[in-house]
Amino acid sequence: MESQVFAALSVETLPDRLGGNAVLKAKIGADSSHWSVKEVGDGNLNLVFIVTGDRGAAIVKQALPYVRLVGESWPLPLKRSFFEYHALTRQAARDPGMVPEIYVFDEAQALIVMEYLTPHVILRRALIDGRELPRIGRDLGLFAARTLFRGSDLSMATREKKADLALFADNVELCDITENLVFSDPYFEAALNRHTTPQLDPIVADLRADRDLKVEAQRLKHLFSAKAETLCHGDLHTGSVMVTDDETRVIDPEFAFYGPISFDVGMLIANFWMSYFSQAGHEAAPGARDGMRAYLLDTIETLWETFRAEFAHLWRTERKGILYQASLFEDRGDPLAAEQALAIVIDEIWREMLGFAGIEIHRRILGLAHNADFETIADPDRRAPCETKALKLGRHLAVNRQRIHSLRDIRETVERLEKEILA
Repeated sequence: MESQVFAALSVETLPDRLGGNAVLKAKIGADSSHWSVKEVGDGNLNLVFIVTGDRGAAIVKQALPYVRLVGESWPLPLKRSFFEYHALTRQAARDPGMVPEIYVFDEAQALIVMEYLTPHVILRRALIDGRELPRIGRDLGLFAARTLFRGSDLSMATREKKADLALFADNVELCDITENLVFSDPYFEAALNRHTTPQLDPIVADLRADRDLKVEAQRLKHLFSAKAETLCHGDLHTGSVMVTDDETRVIDPEFAFYGPISFDVGMLIANFWMSYFSQAGHEAAPGARDGMRAYLLDTIETLWETFRAEFAHLWRTERKGILYQASLFEDRGDPLAAEQALAIVIDEIWREMLGFAGIEIHRRILGLAHNADFETIADPDRRAPCETKALKLGRHLAVNRQRIHSLRDIRETVERLEKEILA
């Protein structure tokens, strides 16, 4: 693009403004006047277009200088596209084939042109529709383990890791969104909060008066802001994953930051628990989606077990960073010491992950940015019981995370909550 002055794209202006790019001509078509442009952005922050020509198609994603969900009253820096671009390049290197290929990055125009994933659909939409996708638990468990391990001091050269930490530390405004909208706002009467009212009013009042819960939420916020272990996706949920029966791809890491290894895992798994509780609002008759419910709980178990196994494999084969050096353990003929340390690290990730999952559930029901699992249940009297059960699980996970030992224990709690008949 010729101008260095930012200007938002539109369906009408995109072909002229991008049509001179040689890479896009090769990918989409030489004559931009024949390009077909469709705006498909339905997220909270950005413009997104599908551009199709006689040679193929691409996605054009452009940041706006404000939060699209709220409007120009909430300004937001364009530089978030810079962080998304750099996060995608690192994720592509750390788990090849799991993120879209990037064709063009234009920092001045805050846009990324990337691979058009088709016939992929958003995972959240597939789960709402009741689709049981066979690969997602394993694929996402591997992605989380590989990107989080390989972006940490367990694997990276310390100079490279510290340089990356400094680069992503500038993603201040998007971290600020998470710090407030996720960890604080749901627990008091913040101006942008919303929930299903009046149905949820009693449980919302209880949660906001819950001293133990609020303390845990702030302990988790402390971890988020202070524990710069690895490069996190930062917004990893079922709306940030695109799927077919045969392929899983992860998108939209503009919230990328250096934080706890446990953060992405907890946020992601929370969204499968929310999908579980939302099924009652989408089934045609009671019990019609019992198979889907079992599938979701099985997927959570597969995701966590895959993450744990792959993390352990990488620990044993790629632990080349400054932490837990082999020179202290294996090289001295004491591999059991390294296994002891691994068990402690995994246990810490587990307990933090549960806390982050609980907080994610709360913020998606009580805060500003809700998810479609519940929002597409049109009848509030049908939606509210689904949300109530999820809120109860969220509280249990956040407050009792030090005493929860297995996913089997959580599965029993989830299934018991699902059977509750709420007045």
